[in-house]
Amino acid sequence: MTTQTFAEFGVSAPVSEALAGRGISYAFPIQALVLPDAMAGRDVLARSRTGSGKTLAFAIPIVERTTPADREHTRERPRALVLVPTRELASQVVEEFEAIATTKRLRVAAAYGGVSIREQASRVNLADILVATPGRLQDLIDRRLVHLRHVAVLILDEADRMLDLGFAPQVDKIVRHLPSDR
Repeated sequence: MTTQTFAEFGVSAPVSEALAGRGISYAFPIQALVLPDAMAGRDVLARSRTGSGKTLAFAIPIVERTTPADREHTRERPRALVLVPTRELASQVVEEFEAIATTKRLRVAAAYGGVSIREQASRVNLADILVATPGRLQDLIDRRLVHLRHVAVLILDEADRMLDLGFAPQVDKIVRHLPSDR
């Protein structure tokens, strides 16, 4: 932990209060390194051990910089995309996001294999923030059940592991569906 509060990094009071409600009042070292650039919308590459607070290092800026899409316009979603290598990690990342995303009325959804694709597609199309494994997301794209034309932020969480698992071709295809100006 550092001695810097989240407010010192420009984090809003509602998000700071949600974090404090979870017993997190001060930024972890990885968060202190990443937050200034990520909050400013700059590209960031960070490496940190498991349990170091890395997920919140990218979740906080996404929540702060994302506005909820008009509930009537599902094709304007998702606004942010987090690619992860496994369904277990997807579930963990969604939990971290949900703890703070509700303060901004943002919806979060996961897409990963092993569950009904139709059920996931309906949740994905209501989500402002999508956390997905590359295989399931590519399947949703191929079936035209999700569109990525409004994604402004892309996170590759555990990118090294995704490459080790052979997801590079799928990640490349997914990135081609994103706006070039994100």
